[in-house]
Amino acid sequence: MERSDNDGIKLLKKGKRGLFRAIFSRTGLVLLFLVIQFLFLLSLFSWFADLLPHAFGGTYIFSAVMILYLLNSRIDNSSKVTWLIVITVLPVFGALFYLFTKSDLGHRVLKERTQQLVLETKEMIPQSEESFSELEGENKGAASLVRYAARSGCHPVYQNTEVMYYPLGEDVFEEMIVQLEKAERYIFLEFFIVDEGHMWGKILEILAKKASEGVEVRMMYDGTCEFTLLPRNYPKKLHKLGIQCKVFSPAIPMVSTHYNYRDHRKIMVIDGKVGFTGGVNLADEYINRIEKHGHWKDVAVMLRGDAVDSLTLMFLQMWNIMEKTPQYSEYLSLGKASAPSGSGFVMPFGDRPLDDDRVGEQVYMDILNRATSYVHIMTPYLIMDGELENAIKYAAERGVEVSLILPGIADKTMPYALAKGHYASLLDSGVKIYEYTPGFVHAKVMVSDDREAVVGTINMDYRSLYHHFECGVWMYEGGVITLIEADFRKTLEKCRRVEKETIWNGKTYLKWIGILLKPIAPLL
Repeated sequence: MERSDNDGIKLLKKGKRGLFRAIFSRTGLVLLFLVIQFLFLLSLFSWFADLLPHAFGGTYIFSAVMILYLLNSRIDNSSKVTWLIVITVLPVFGALFYLFTKSDLGHRVLKERTQQLVLETKEMIPQSEESFSELEGENKGAASLVRYAARSGCHPVYQNTEVMYYPLGEDVFEEMIVQLEKAERYIFLEFFIVDEGHMWGKILEILAKKASEGVEVRMMYDGTCEFTLLPRNYPKKLHKLGIQCKVFSPAIPMVSTHYNYRDHRKIMVIDGKVGFTGGVNLADEYINRIEKHGHWKDVAVMLRGDAVDSLTLMFLQMWNIMEKTPQYSEYLSLGKASAPSGSGFVMPFGDRPLDDDRVGEQVYMDILNRATSYVHIMTPYLIMDGELENAIKYAAERGVEVSLILPGIADKTMPYALAKGHYASLLDSGVKIYEYTPGFVHAKVMVSDDREAVVGTINMDYRSLYHHFECGVWMYEGGVITLIEADFRKTLEKCRRVEKETIWNGKTYLKWIGILLKPIAPLL
């Protein structure tokens, strides 16, 4: 362990991280076994495809049956089109691959366990009838959204909650440090990305100190960190500091569909009194300490008061997936004694890929469908299904001012090209599109009509909307809405407006990448 006055604690030695480390480590062996198994499955499928004409009378009959099955399935239409193309181009193999991805192989236990935990906790935080009735009296459409969110879990709407908005990662990082220093009972952290550097080092320094003082500290991060950022034994290193740590869906030497489902949430809860969420992970690019893709524009919110309970519960649901005796009640309702009388309504909500409710997408579409004046959106990715795209276009076509801010500097070429593939259609409907010229927008924000907003972890792409565990905070009325809209307008001053003639900026290769990848976008 290394300790620096400027960067806090570092548990990894120089040269012991990155892709080279991942290849020549236990993770590298896992990857090797995965490749071997994938090649074996590929050869098995190929053998079956060769055998099928003799066994069942032809690949076309088999493919036709699979197409009929696919057309009558409950998956979204965009995914149906993608799979139809795969099955048509690769008869039998494509059908077998589809059956493999839909077989629940590898994530059946996870699916059953998460559903069990959601059912067990659905009434854990009672909905205040007074708050719901007051919201319904103000806006029946907004109350209907709250009623819908309750279908998929314990997502009550609250009053008595103060919301602070942070327009940059470095702003929320400063507040995190202040609040962590105040911790007395527990600290819960759940993040998609953790990378050693100044941000994580300073936070880890406080976590280690608090753990030594008797504060319960729990840390959870996604298993993708094991590939290039953190070694497999990193949880053991944290345990030595008194920090409980779990890795969600770590790499294992088995070809499985469970790798498709990632924990993309960003949650920090301190004593049940304050909670953070937003787009900011625990790595230096998120606070512009280092530069990867120009200036990094990200946002977050801090809740203080009753609504923190929902963030606490979301964390505990994920933590308890592998626990035999889940514990909840001792960590809830701790912030009520000091709950501020905040204005407006707040509903933290979670989204899971293992049920039939696409809560994140439905929240976005509901706001778009009820908007009367404007909808302003910031998102790093724009790879949408037909439903969300039509909702955006319809809002613009009925006279709502719809404006999107996307990155001016891409972090990944393929998603960037696919996003631009949506531009022309949106522009034709009157949607205004802007690109952030200083760098990369990682914020996930939607604000509408000076009365309603969402800040969270949910990108406008297939991975977030269909394949990730996500979370967000829906807000109605209250002064924070004005701050979010003001930040959007301030960010807009640093953007270039995109017209049909400037979509590709002469980069023909991007256009072709977008065209070629469009049919398989739901699989990316």
